[in-house]
Amino acid sequence: MMTTLLILGGLVLLAGGGEVLVRGAVGAARAVGVSPLLSGLVLVGFGTSTPELVTSLLAALRDSPGIAVGNVLGSNIANILLILGVTAAISPVMIRPSVIRRDMIALGLSSVLLLAAVIAGFVDFYFGLVLILALMGYIGLAYVRERNRAGEAGAVKARDWTGFGKNLLLTVAGIALTVFGARLLVDGAVELAEGLGVSETVIGLTVVAVGTSLPELVACVVAAMRRHSEVAVGNVIGSNVYNALGILGVTAMVSPIRIPPEVIRLDIWVLLGATALLAVFLRTGGGLKRLEGAAFLAAYAAYVGFLATGGV
Repeated sequence: MMTTLLILGGLVLLAGGGEVLVRGAVGAARAVGVSPLLSGLVLVGFGTSTPELVTSLLAALRDSPGIAVGNVLGSNIANILLILGVTAAISPVMIRPSVIRRDMIALGLSSVLLLAAVIAGFVDFYFGLVLILALMGYIGLAYVRERNRAGEAGAVKARDWTGFGKNLLLTVAGIALTVFGARLLVDGAVELAEGLGVSETVIGLTVVAVGTSLPELVACVVAAMRRHSEVAVGNVIGSNVYNALGILGVTAMVSPIRIPPEVIRLDIWVLLGATALLAVFLRTGGGLKRLEGAAFLAAYAAYVGFLATGGV
């Protein structure tokens, strides 16, 4: 009975929190004259990565580098293949290539830095600092260019700081609801899986891994259904950039991380391939159609299936 209540409670909080989160993020963007895309990148993308941040920090402090690094790589892979796949399958995600070019470049560069960290086999305080500075530079550049673009279009308007404050609180409340809802759902699902005799490996690869990405999933689905594709795409790009630069950077500055050698055999290449495929779809098709979303889901299922059956 308790397991059922945990799962149902988690689903309710996720659905309600996702709606509140998207409403707050879009409202905050309008109040200060920036695009929903930038709002998705910063408020939604970074905010919904809170579970990953907490998980990696705790893992590093407990000397579990595999969890800390695997959390970043696994979440980024799930964000692209699973979350955008589900979102596109429900409602096609359409966005102009010119709007997303800058942010896809940032996503590509953050993935290259992640590859460099994996090849080096170690992320220390100074490498972590470089990652954090790169993240801060990206956020600053994104904001300045958004404001300049609005100025060139004659769209600069007086900033409604009162409205921004209210919508920011709404956004924070939405993030809190989705994170707490994800926690309840994961706890309930783990109890259910253990009760059914499912192995810890399968639980970790499915329930726990996907559970930390549930806030992103809910935010993307709600955004797409409300025809805010910029928020959905910005959420995934922002979350992946934040995971690679922010989470890994902060974690390494708190406690240096050893990169597990097995990561370079498969996971990093899956992430780079998924990122490249996303760039191709957004560049050539102006977004993700249902068929492309289904292809992403099939690729993610194959990846998880390979790991679950004792792959690399």
